[in-house]
Amino acid sequence: MTLARQWRSEGARLSILAAVLVAGVGSAHGATPLALAPIWGDHGVIQRDQPITIEGQATPGHTVKATLGDVAATAASDSSGHFALHFPPRTASATPVTLTVSDGAETQRVNDLLVGDVWLCSGQSNMEYALIRALGGPMHVALSADPELRLVTIPKAIALTPQSQFAGPTPWVASSRQSTPQFSAACYFMAQNLRKALHVPIGAIHSSWGGSQARAWLSPQAGAQIYGAADMALLKRFSTDKLGAVTQFAPTWQAWYEGTAGGQPWRNPDSLQWNAVPKISGWLAWEGTPLATHATGTVWLRHQVTLTAQQAKAGAVLKLGILDDMDMTYVNGHAVGNSFGWDYEREYPVPGSFLHAGVNEIMVAVTNSYADGGFQSAPDKLAFAVNGGERIPLATGWRFAISGAKTYPPRAPWDANGGIGVMHNRMIAPLGHIALKGVAWYQGESDVDIPDYDKRLSALIEGWHDQFGKDLRTLVVQLANYGPVQLAAAPSNTAALREDQRHVAAADPRNALVTAIDIGERSDIHPANKEELGRRLAMAAQGQPMPMPLSATHEGNNVRVRFSGIESQLYAWSGVGPLGFELCAATGKTCRLIDARVDGDSVILPADGGPADLVRYAWADSPIVNLYDARALPVPGFAMAVSPPSHP
Repeated sequence: MTLARQWRSEGARLSILAAVLVAGVGSAHGATPLALAPIWGDHGVIQRDQPITIEGQATPGHTVKATLGDVAATAASDSSGHFALHFPPRTASATPVTLTVSDGAETQRVNDLLVGDVWLCSGQSNMEYALIRALGGPMHVALSADPELRLVTIPKAIALTPQSQFAGPTPWVASSRQSTPQFSAACYFMAQNLRKALHVPIGAIHSSWGGSQARAWLSPQAGAQIYGAADMALLKRFSTDKLGAVTQFAPTWQAWYEGTAGGQPWRNPDSLQWNAVPKISGWLAWEGTPLATHATGTVWLRHQVTLTAQQAKAGAVLKLGILDDMDMTYVNGHAVGNSFGWDYEREYPVPGSFLHAGVNEIMVAVTNSYADGGFQSAPDKLAFAVNGGERIPLATGWRFAISGAKTYPPRAPWDANGGIGVMHNRMIAPLGHIALKGVAWYQGESDVDIPDYDKRLSALIEGWHDQFGKDLRTLVVQLANYGPVQLAAAPSNTAALREDQRHVAAADPRNALVTAIDIGERSDIHPANKEELGRRLAMAAQGQPMPMPLSATHEGNNVRVRFSGIESQLYAWSGVGPLGFELCAATGKTCRLIDARVDGDSVILPADGGPADLVRYAWADSPIVNLYDARALPVPGFAMAVSPPSHP
């Protein structure tokens, strides 16, 4: 199914229903109130030099007429009420233009539209990171007034199928000290730099969510391509049969647990060693336990509930309050819930067939991946509510056992932060087929330990091309340095993901890699220097070449690494040579650091007698780098096979 059909058939039905409920008398005659796609609002920006498509809803089979300035267009709404008006490209202009749309019964006007370049900024928390928190944030906010820089923030929400409406209002606003404090810092600085360089109106659409995995942003086509029909069917099942979907997913979770920790505690709780839960709170407050100093990983929580035969037969709702951040919940060995999220209360229906008279076992495996974890609600939120009967408090009596799981569990297709397309469906799909200049993507921290990031990123970008145009430019931010400093060559999953980002960016001339490998903070995953990142993004947005490794070749007793996208030459800041270069065997093992030197737009690595089949650079979670070109642009982290010397 194409995006246009999904936009019409899935989301449009919801918007039609909402419109009918609001319309009152009009709906009694079968009319659907006229509604434009939510991105078409006052003070917006239209992409210059590209055909303009304006979508919306009207009564099925009606003719919709519109004018954009002095140009007219007409379209007929289809059987679902969807219409698409098409206007020719317009050149950049800061002179406001008005859009007027009418279906014969109703007319809507959208005022103060400018024409320039429109960018979508998406990703996880480093894209979401607010301007007010950035280095010099209050000063930048105070100086942010610009009537030709227009901003819009998409509200956070998820959906299991593509929607036509966002979860809340999405007004365009001019950049000002009132509108910029909570706007994406990286997106703002990029847009501000583009305004200064291009002197045209800029529209910046911010749609991101901290902690999100890449697959949450995939289109349905991309999701099906990567994860297959079975997972997509499971996602669909969850929308109508949550318990059935959880039951179907449980063997996947259980296979992970048995593989990483061993045993089946959900069936045999006494196989674990239990301790009393000190209090209903986050784990960092559990003084005297290992969790007080290290609150990441998977922890089992256990509670027993004694029921009468009548209570068991009635079934119940298990209320666990907020759990940080993901859980797999069982009652008497039956899976009843699987959720991710640190901001909503778990309430899982438990059918009577899962219960029995006497003692019933509640087993909750809570996995936390960052900072504090576990219980986040007041004790009185926890209860076992018998259907039509007693509410049994669960404020006391919990026990815990730290599991031996060494990895994080698989995420269900409906997972709030990692489900297949759940953020695309609610935060990207409603944009419809508006034309964009490009997308700036800053994400990957949540995917570091998940293989095949390159496949997900490639599919994500292809989905944007399908939705927003084949000429769309994509800027991929290579992850910043974060984590402990390495003293010798070593494996790094973060470096491997950076290499996936580099490969995807290099595979298509419409893409560009913008590295942040030198502006991170090893003790903070959220670096504050978003101004420099915005400068680099704006340069890449304008098509300026970014430093990229070009080749690695044996040259006598040395290895020469050549680079493209270099202005003037390379420089090793504050040193006699560049840091962070390694030579390795072809397998990526037996790597060792090499004293390198700069030679124009190349770096020379002297042979040391060891294997030299592979070059790695900045291959660490938090590398220290000092290799830049004349524009103060750093060389990205990479790994590259060494070619034999060329012969005439």
